[in-house]
Formats: sequence, structure tokens, C-alpha cells
Amino acid sequence: MAKFLITIVGPTAIGKTALSISLAQHFNCDILSCDSRQFFKEMTIGTAVPNKEELASVKHHFIQNKSIFDTYTVGDFEKEAIAKLDELFLKDDFVILVGGSGLYVDAILKGFDTFPEVNPDIRNTIHSNYKKLGIVYLQKKLRELDPTYFQKLTLENPQTLQNPQRMMRFVEVCLGSGVPYSSFLNQKKSSRNFAPILIGLEAERAIIYNRINQRVDSMMDQGLLAEAKELFPYKELNALQTVGYRELFSFFDGEFSLKFAIEEIKKNTRRFSKRQLTWFKRNEGTKWFDYLTDKNEIIKYLTQSAINS
Repeated sequence: MAKFLITIVGPTAIGKTALSISLAQHFNCDILSCDSRQFFKEMTIGTAVPNKEELASVKHHFIQNKSIFDTYTVGDFEKEAIAKLDELFLKDDFVILVGGSGLYVDAILKGFDTFPEVNPDIRNTIHSNYKKLGIVYLQKKLRELDPTYFQKLTLENPQTLQNPQRMMRFVEVCLGSGVPYSSFLNQKKSSRNFAPILIGLEAERAIIYNRINQRVDSMMDQGLLAEAKELFPYKELNALQTVGYRELFSFFDGEFSLKFAIEEIKKNTRRFSKRQLTWFKRNEGTKWFDYLTDKNEIIKYLTQSAINS
């Protein structure tokens, strides 16, 4: 029988975790997380890691399995996740892939281009310059080092030019390898031994935004401020350049009031959810469901899709 990777995508706070657990229980299989911030064991509340009951109800993989002090790339994740899928598919016909990190989802489904290792000193220098000079520094550097890719982003994906994490990665590959970032793209991808079935959860924008606002308030009630305080000494680490922590770090630095920091978390999370939807909507093979759709209807669709494959 063919092997199927049921992939659940959608914006943050839409209900992906609850659905993934229901589906995993129905199909009697494991869940593989591809949320790029839930990997880190020091970050729990601010990354909405499934609670203890949820984690105990179904076997999860790639949840809090790394440290913020580890260097962990999307390429590393691809290698480890594919190896884990190979192992899981020996015993099961289905695995659930869930998460809101579009780049990491694509790495699993499509394969990822291979990039060279970058000297940590180069990475640290770029990050330091970004902190001093802002996003404009990264944009100028990429335009200088890889004008072809800069032009491509300008025309096709301009929001990426405003994403410091992505931009720092582009620049560090250019500087670390001595050749343009774009020269590593479109390499031959690895084949996959499973068939993906993609489903997405969506809702009206006002509903998504309200759910995000409620989640942030809940995180604060759960102790996000104390969690961020413990991580504050390490605020320069790449893993902590994350919505929910970054704004509270600005509060600790005296740049924001606590009330303003919380509103910034909500605002930046809403912006993030919009980017998530833009990314996931590009894939025409995804079947979208309203977030309130009965799980049995979704199960029926998935079962039929597997039969028809």
C-alpha cells in the first residue's frame, strides 16, 4: 500500500494542533511537527507547544528536541525529518505533518536545496550589523552580492525583503561561500517515498485576528513574561528572534511599556498569519476547510483521497 503524509497547514491559532491529534487518533499514527520554533525546549509558552495532555495522547516528533544554543537549519530539519518518516512508514501507512512554518513544510514535501556550512563568525557579524543598521543593511548587501536574486524577490516576493531572518540567511550564504545565494537554488531534489495529502484550515480574517488576540492574552496569563525574562540574557540568539519574545525583550530594555509590548505581539502575530496564508495559498493542491468543519468530513475527504491515489 502507498504511504501518505497528511499535511495540515494554515495560519497560527486556527486549530491545527487539535485537528492533527484527532486525525492521528483516527488513523492510528504519529505526528511530525514542522513548527520551526517549537523545536526549542527553552521556548514553551510563546511557541504554543501542545500541552502535556495533547503530547501524551499521540506520539509527537520534533517538539522541543533542540536547544536555542544549537545551530539548526531547515536543511538539518529536512534530513532528520525524512529519516524519521522513513522509519515511521515502516509500521504505518499514514503520518500527520503539522505546522505553520511554510519553508519547513516545503522542505519535507519538495526537498530543499543544499547550502554550504557558514562560519559562525560570519553569521554573528551579519547579525551585529543588522542590529546596528537595520533591514536596509541586509537589503543593500543582498543587492550587492546577488543582484539576480534581489531582483527576483523584488518582483515576485517583496515581503521577503522585509524579513530579517530570511535576509540574514541569504547574505551569510553569499559571504560564507563567496558565490551568490541563487547559485545554490533549483538543484535536483531528492525523491520522496510517500504521497502528500494537503489540507488547510481557514477562517474569515476577523475571526483569525480575534483568535490570535485571545491566544496572546492566554499566553500572558500562562506566564510568557516570566519565560521571556529567563531567556532575555540570550536575546541575540537566532531562535529568539521570534514574535512574542522579541517584543518583551524590548520591554525589558525599557523601549516599550508592557501594555504596548503585548499589543505589538498581537499586531506582529496578525501580520505573520497573513504571510502564512499567502505562502500556503500558493499551493493549488491544498484542500481548504473552514476551521469549524466537522472532523468526520475531513476524515472522509482524506480517506477518499488515499483510495483514489
